[in-house]
Amino acid sequence: MENLERLAELGLFDSRVPRYTSYPTAPNFTPHVGAAAQGQWLGAVDPATPVSVYVHIPFCERLCWYCACHTQGTKTLAPVESYVDALETELALVAARLPAGVRMSRLHWGGGTPTILPPALIHRLASAIRDVIPPAGTCDFSVEIDPTLVDRAKIDALAEEGLTRVSLGIQDFDPQVQQAIGRLQSWEETRATVDAVRAAGVASLNADLVYGLPHQTEARLAETVEKVLALAPDRLAIFGYAHVPWVSKRQKLISEATLPDDLARVRLAALAAEGFEAAGFRRIGIDHFARPGDGLDRAARTGHLRRNFQGYTDDDRPTLIGLGASSISRFPQGYVQNAAATNAWAARIATGALAGSRGHALDAEDRLRARAIEMLLCDFRLDLAALGQDGDRLGSDVLAADVLAAGARFGDLVEADAGGLSILPAGRPLTRIIASAFDRYLAAGGRFSRAS
Repeated sequence: MENLERLAELGLFDSRVPRYTSYPTAPNFTPHVGAAAQGQWLGAVDPATPVSVYVHIPFCERLCWYCACHTQGTKTLAPVESYVDALETELALVAARLPAGVRMSRLHWGGGTPTILPPALIHRLASAIRDVIPPAGTCDFSVEIDPTLVDRAKIDALAEEGLTRVSLGIQDFDPQVQQAIGRLQSWEETRATVDAVRAAGVASLNADLVYGLPHQTEARLAETVEKVLALAPDRLAIFGYAHVPWVSKRQKLISEATLPDDLARVRLAALAAEGFEAAGFRRIGIDHFARPGDGLDRAARTGHLRRNFQGYTDDDRPTLIGLGASSISRFPQGYVQNAAATNAWAARIATGALAGSRGHALDAEDRLRARAIEMLLCDFRLDLAALGQDGDRLGSDVLAADVLAAGARFGDLVEADAGGLSILPAGRPLTRIIASAFDRYLAAGGRFSRAS
């Protein structure tokens, strides 16, 4: 990277900024927007437009040290069964507020480890969701799968319920790296899981890798990339490890002395990207890759790429209904997050109340800035004219000063003019930093992951 010194001067290694999977981001949510708004906004869902649904399964048999997600460990199925009971209760509460005729076009189970559910609970949960929000014709159903906690019976159960895409968290196949992050997952069991998924008729595979992990080297990551490509996925992502022990106490088990330095992180990210592109994948945004013709690739090429809590997506539905502890629902009116702790979430549900505990009601400027930031993350271009076409007539007035300020700050790494702002290829490692220039809440608080 020839301009590394310039990128460093502009904050590549020092800045901590949001990943912008929402805007405003979760640290800016407040308890002033909670269950009451959640109920009103559910009641205002337009049945003519299908919704997306996210279900959070927070349980893991092992807690990976690198992970900062809302998860909890368990060695028995008892808490998992109780959790599914509570999910069914939550679904009934949601059903009581949704207008008749609402359908879903996307369903995603995330975690935690959704494949901790045995086949009987898989069928039970899938049926309960369909009873409340039936599929709208074809429905994309994706599940995060842990190869160390799945078998053919679970895969077959998911396939019977309409599974269309599997998301595999791989991180790195090197044993020393895996040992250092508390996630032992062999190439052989991962390969066997992929074979079983395809034998069950599920063709679409997404795989996630992480750079910046302890003891990670270019040689080790190159071997991981080669093995991942041998699985023939159609989508890939390479995320920077976010060392945020103030958020996730388990990360204190990772020695900071074993983490790659700034320059090594950049080289690791570049190595993975080059390997993916050499294998025929197209780069999508800042950290995703897709095979030509994949839905993510088509969305990127036609201006329909979007950003949500799973990262880049071709899902353009205005409503995402989040179920389970810590899940975030997105409505045209704003965001509502369920109580994060499983016990607190279950207690709210048990009283007959919705679980929303904090959120944010969007105003006109929020919507404007949210779309502007999404444009920069997805298209590397903030198009003021397109914002106007989207209905944000204030775009050129509200954002004009920010565009000029960003142009002055980032110089020849961007192009700023009356039409908007473009991030040039040399400036794209700074995309999250550049996007943060349009965030009116950034100074209000929140500790984020590093930009590199």
